Formats: sequence, C-alpha cells, structure tokens
Amino acid sequence: MTFGLVGLLLGAAMAAPNGDIAHSARIDHRTGAVHSDYTADVQVTHQQIGTVGVGGRPSTLRCLWRAGLVVERQARHASGSTLARSFTHDKVIEGSRPGWCSAQKTAIAQEVASRNDALQARLVQLAQEDHPVLHAEIDRMHGTMQAG
Repeated sequence: MTFGLVGLLLGAAMAAPNGDIAHSARIDHRTGAVHSDYTADVQVTHQQIGTVGVGGRPSTLRCLWRAGLVVERQARHASGSTLARSFTHDKVIEGSRPGWCSAQKTAIAQEVASRNDALQARLVQLAQEDHPVLHAEIDRMHGTMQAG
C-alpha cells in the first residue's frame, strides 16, 4: 500500500467516527436464506511528502492521506452454518493537507468523520460485491454448483 517513492508512510488505524459502520443483508440461496452482517473499521494512512523550506524558501510539506475500510462479514445460513470473511478496501476517500502529518491527524480525523455517509455507502457497495463470493462459499459448503 505505497503512495509513491517520495515521503514517509505513516499508518494509523482509527475506529469509525460515529461508532461501527455496519450493514446487514438477507441473501436468498436455493439451499436456504443467509443473513449476513458486515461491520467495518476505518483505517487511515498518512504519507509525508515535500521538504522543509530553508533560507527564506517556502516549505513544500504536505500530508497525503487515504481512508479505507477493513470489513468483517459474518453470515449465518438457514442450516445454522456460519461463513466468515475479512477483506479490505484501501481507497474510499482521500485528501491532502499542508504541513506535517503529525500536526494534521486531528483535522484529517474530523474530515473523515464528516464523510461518514460516503464510508457507509461504500460498505453497502462492498457487501453487494461480496454476495457472489458468499453464494460460491455456500455452494462449496453444500457441495452444489451455482447455476450461472
């Protein structure tokens, strides 16, 4: 997860700004209904780029940041079987701020918190993208082939 060759990559994990980001869905499968719960933690990474200005020259320091999701899926099949999966999506929102990353972490956290709706919407989209994976896992669990 590198942003480039220049700079220092700093990582910081943070809890979702307004509590857990979560989504639930019922998926119908020919072997029975599946109830799946998706929860996500927000992970923010920071990359310091630029240089400190010397001798009257302006600083070019900037902090590039990205917020992604670490998603946990817990699915319960009608048979009582559970299917768990973890996956990440590194780039949901991103931005940059002038100066040192260490001085900008609070402002970045506030910006991420203000965009909680975008994070929630991305979790719903990721859950929908997971449905074919879940169907395949159920097929394997029950020894059946999914009709395409």
